[in-house]
Amino acid sequence: MTDIAVRQFHGRDGLPLAYRELGDGWPLILIHGFTSSAVPGWIESGIAARMAGRGYRVILPDLRGHGDSSRPHDAAAYPPDALADDGLALVEQLGLDDYDLGGYSLGGRTVIRMLARGATPRRAVSGGQGLDAVAHASQRGDNYRRILTSFGTFAPGSEEQALENWITARGGDPAALVRVLDTQVDTPPEELARVAVPTLIITGASDGHDASAEALARALAAGRYLQVPGSHYSAVEKPQFEAAMAGFLADGR
Repeated sequence: MTDIAVRQFHGRDGLPLAYRELGDGWPLILIHGFTSSAVPGWIESGIAARMAGRGYRVILPDLRGHGDSSRPHDAAAYPPDALADDGLALVEQLGLDDYDLGGYSLGGRTVIRMLARGATPRRAVSGGQGLDAVAHASQRGDNYRRILTSFGTFAPGSEEQALENWITARGGDPAALVRVLDTQVDTPPEELARVAVPTLIITGASDGHDASAEALARALAAGRYLQVPGSHYSAVEKPQFEAAMAGFLADGR
């Protein structure tokens, strides 16, 4: 099921952005990771359809610079915290008072930023993130930046070329994606401590973020931590991840 209609909302700066939705019931926003989009991130894996089958209205935005959302190359279109601003704008424009919120990788970090900025979902899930990445977000992304600005220069068979091929196969726009890195801002522990929304932190056992994921859960006022099998790239598609997310969200209903 990849032919779900594309709908439009606008960032707080007016930039046209895309989202899809399926299912009826309790609203659940799911935010994809860096260089991905709603289709490969949540739809092709079947997660979105299965969550819809559990009674959710699943709302799947494409982050700015990604997928069917606008992908400008101008640095001015990527101010600090733009992704959190966009997420908050989506909540406002859809008129969501009661909803759940989830995300993976960059989407998981965006969830944390939305919570720190005052979002009040009933429950939240942040996957593939740890305290180090959240507290020092502005200092990360150098490897991605190097690859995105040097497409076509890497040796065949190298890790860099593999990532380049992965981005190209998903229709990624390097000039837009590298700007997305500039939007990242730090969320210090004192801000995390003020987040009262029950939040589940999930990471794969072989995900580098797992080293500080439990610390991220402890830093939140109502955080929980769970480890599932997999790496940063594979954990989200493991049945244990989906089961943990679904169970945690259902406990709050």
